Amino acid sequence: MTLGERETLEALARSQTAPHRQVLRAQALLMAADGEANIRIAEEVGVTPVTVRGWRKRFSEDGLSKLGQIRQGRGRKPTITDEQVAQIVRLTAEETPPGHTHWSCRTMADRVGVSHSAGRV
Repeated sequence: MTLGERETLEALARSQTAPHRQVLRAQALLMAADGEANIRIAEEVGVTPVTVRGWRKRFSEDGLSKLGQIRQGRGRKPTITDEQVAQIVRLTAEETPPGHTHWSCRTMADRVGVSHSAGRV
């Protein structure tokens, strides 16, 4: 770890505005640089040792460049397609439902064929 990387990670670890996952990763990487074991780091930041090992490996491969990125396959999967989103946007901008002045979440969802909670794009 270079001095510049360490300074960046220290600032990130103290940040009140950075995303929480970035703060945790920064704290974990700083502890790793200080020679802490993965199990101890995991206990301290509240993740598994496997997660810490993955963060360390990714940092050794990519440095700080991908610290805030979520890898492919992680996170919540989209519930509606890009085409459905485009259709919702088009309908909102260009049409109104028959007999109404504007779309509600439920009427839009019924028209596009998605759940009413997904109609809140």
